[in-house]
Amino acid sequence: MKDTTKHPCFNKETAGSCGRVHLPVAPKCNIQCNYCNRKYDCVNESRPGVTSNILKPFQAAEYMDAVLEKEPRITVAGIAGPGDPFANPEEVLETMRLLNEKHPQLLFCLSTNGMGILPYLDDIAELGVSHVTITMSAVDPEIGAKIYSWVQDGNTIHYGVEGASILLERQLEAIAGLKKRNIIVKVNSIVIPGINDEHIVEVAKVASELGADIQNIIPLKPTADTLFAEIAEPKHNVINPLRKAASPYIAQMTHCKRCRADAVGLLCNDQSAALCGTLQSCSQLKPHQKEALRPYVAISSREGLLINQHFGESKSFYIWGEDEDGKFSLVEERNVPPKACGPKRWEELALLLSDCRTILTAAIGEVPKTYLEEHGISSHTVNGFIQDGLEAVYHTDNIESLKGRRSGIAGGCQGTGTACG
Repeated sequence: MKDTTKHPCFNKETAGSCGRVHLPVAPKCNIQCNYCNRKYDCVNESRPGVTSNILKPFQAAEYMDAVLEKEPRITVAGIAGPGDPFANPEEVLETMRLLNEKHPQLLFCLSTNGMGILPYLDDIAELGVSHVTITMSAVDPEIGAKIYSWVQDGNTIHYGVEGASILLERQLEAIAGLKKRNIIVKVNSIVIPGINDEHIVEVAKVASELGADIQNIIPLKPTADTLFAEIAEPKHNVINPLRKAASPYIAQMTHCKRCRADAVGLLCNDQSAALCGTLQSCSQLKPHQKEALRPYVAISSREGLLINQHFGESKSFYIWGEDEDGKFSLVEERNVPPKACGPKRWEELALLLSDCRTILTAAIGEVPKTYLEEHGISSHTVNGFIQDGLEAVYHTDNIESLKGRRSGIAGGCQGTGTACG
């Protein structure tokens, strides 16, 4: 049983002895707040939405190892962006899965706007996520419409009161759903003078009614190139009375540091700058490849001559190898199993191609690309003759030279690929 009291953000008494690390694996966001400007290269700026690098799940697992070696007081692994975890669900769930395998003793924490979390409530509970923060700064869509420029629901963008209403509905359902699964919930509420400063206590009441455990009332941090850049940051004389007024309804957090998306260390002694080099190094790691166990290369091809088919549309893959004399030979044409839904399909394809060190394809989506990388299989989007691709993989290591060549083959071409001149 994990000791949930060792989360320094939820328990002030442990803030000086227990640390946290934020793993920046979620760059995309599904809403646009009028105070948020995400950028990924400013190590000197301390606020949510910024990080010096983005990590892939396997890189985050390696970074976690390095962090624990340098700062053993870390008790919490969290994901807080720099976008929203559930605008990047595959990456986030895979990161949680890897951490659960390697470091099950850690507390797992997610910070989200709540827009996309509902389909994944059971997943995060099964992965052992114990703490979730929902940023909810309004419980009135009219006020919410002043805070959010837009809200994305699937492929649809919603604006104004309509968008704020959808977001609020999801947030309320999320808090109730998390509590139903015995997950500890914190509600972050950003105080924006002239917008919602007289509404924050109402947010506290609603959060309390839904069972939220603690509220974090945070002053707006004016950020350049945002709609709220000119609104002054509210000081203690504004924030403290709001906390006092809200405290009869819900416990208040009073020690927030407005952490970066790559924050690491104790709240009182953040090590983001000191570990920036470690984060940078991990962001450049390649998937582990045991070439002796992965002798082959898989090709997406319509006719077996050119690399000219989308990975997801391939009904079979041409499997090539190299003999002792350095000559290439076709091992087999390997048929793809019937299509499964969602992540299961990519898992099955990774298993099918487990003896391949890389895949050469005309196009591939980010989700299958990530799944393949997690299974030690790299993928490259290239065009041209299969023989040229094999030469690049096995001999010259110059795959970049094949990108952009014969552009008429890749992507939209639906022909046989045999008549491209």
